[in-house]
Amino acid sequence: MARVVPVIGVLALQGDVREHVRALEECGARAVAVRRPAELAAVDAMVLPGGESTTMSRLLVTFDLLEPLRARVADGMPTYGSCAGMILLAREVLDGRPDQEQLGGLDVVVRRNAFGRQVDSFETDLDVTGVPGDPVRAVFIRAPWVEKAGDDVEVLATVPDHTVSGAGTGAAAGRPVAVRQGSVLATAFHPELTGDLRIHALFVATLR
Repeated sequence: MARVVPVIGVLALQGDVREHVRALEECGARAVAVRRPAELAAVDAMVLPGGESTTMSRLLVTFDLLEPLRARVADGMPTYGSCAGMILLAREVLDGRPDQEQLGGLDVVVRRNAFGRQVDSFETDLDVTGVPGDPVRAVFIRAPWVEKAGDDVEVLATVPDHTVSGAGTGAAAGRPVAVRQGSVLATAFHPELTGDLRIHALFVATLR
């Protein structure tokens, strides 16, 4: 019997869409861009890429994707969000716009731009639960962190004590930056930018 290849949509309104598509396909999935409700209805899972979370929130409304995506996530569709995707998946955002829409797939409170501005972007090595081998090289670009996580949320990685960055670093050590709740995975960093496929492979494995 032939193996069923999962079809994973990548929200293609903004952000590193091509990089996520490439990483997912290298992990053995079929990846497609999603911009419309009909395209969303045809996928088994979704990836929400990095970008600007308030802009992505508005575009979800403009493209009539907000409510269908929110419903699919609530129904248990496997979903992975990186950076802005983590913000969208959270139940609550600190320092966000009052009109920002949330998908609510994760019982977490996140702080938007927690590490500072674009100039405060940095890289560090993270030990990520469920990812074998060497630490994951993580790229943080105007990234969030998790301020509070519910009891059902598994913290997969936290900021190490030795990380040195810009604004906000003093409070960064120990903050969760990779979490999972059921079939929903989120990272504050961008694995699609490093060529390390292990985070994407961890997500694809949830579909098999």
